[in-house]
Amino acid sequence: MEIILLENIDNLGYKNEIVDVKPGFARNYLIPNKKAKIADKTNKKALEEMLRQQKLKLEKEMAGYEAQAEKIRNTEITVGAKTGTSGKIFGSITNVQLAEAIREQTGVQVDRKKIIIKEEVKTTGKFEAQAELHKDVKADFVFKVVAE
Repeated sequence: MEIILLENIDNLGYKNEIVDVKPGFARNYLIPNKKAKIADKTNKKALEEMLRQQKLKLEKEMAGYEAQAEKIRNTEITVGAKTGTSGKIFGSITNVQLAEAIREQTGVQVDRKKIIIKEEVKTTGKFEAQAELHKDVKADFVFKVVAE
């Protein structure tokens, strides 16, 4: 019996996937517990339309994420820090400060947990970092630490 899964089920399949199962398993467990529905002509057509709309929505979102990534890449991010006389900063630059600087200078909101600074920043100068805007969209950029 063909069914459309309404949620991920271990050892069976993923949400919105059409799978073939034994009729008893479908009638007695999957359908009554709202984990699946029968894959008839109407439900298959509705599933196709829903997947098509999800794909279009994802493409629009990805275009937006790419535009944000390009904005971050093209902007030289500057982070101010208190320094001593030798150019060494007090403490270090964290991803929290970097996320705030990105938001102020580009207008792009990046989660601080999604920013990876490639090396520890304890002096003034230029450094590299990466911001993950989406699981498939990452922006490598250079930021500059200056004395305040």
